Amino acid sequence: MIDRKPRPVYLDLRRIRLPVTAWVSLGHRVSGVFLFLALAPGLWLLQRALEGPEGYADARAWLSSAAGRLFLVGLAWSLAHHVFAGLRVLLLDLHVGVSLPQARASAAVSMGLGIAVLFMSLVLLW
Repeated sequence: MIDRKPRPVYLDLRRIRLPVTAWVSLGHRVSGVFLFLALAPGLWLLQRALEGPEGYADARAWLSSAAGRLFLVGLAWSLAHHVFAGLRVLLLDLHVGVSLPQARASAAVSMGLGIAVLFMSLVLLW
């Protein structure tokens, strides 16, 4: 018989350490979902702004509010992260940077660029 280690009864999520590539992949999925969900409010705001001077003022007032600024910060981060992670995946599909150290480095760069855009948008919008 094969001697097997006993399986854990529960998973302690605080002790699981995900590699940077997993965090980038998770962020890529989250940013894609946010971009999809942001389409409806974004199109509504565009329609409202194009209705006339009153609609433009309403859309601008909403985007100047705290909720609107938070929406714009989230939109800036999700768009930037999705683009950077998507370019990383495209390069991996072209067999560029597929070794483990290069893949980890490209994941760290794409994560860092996304975080940099997040902080820049926070500074510029708040």
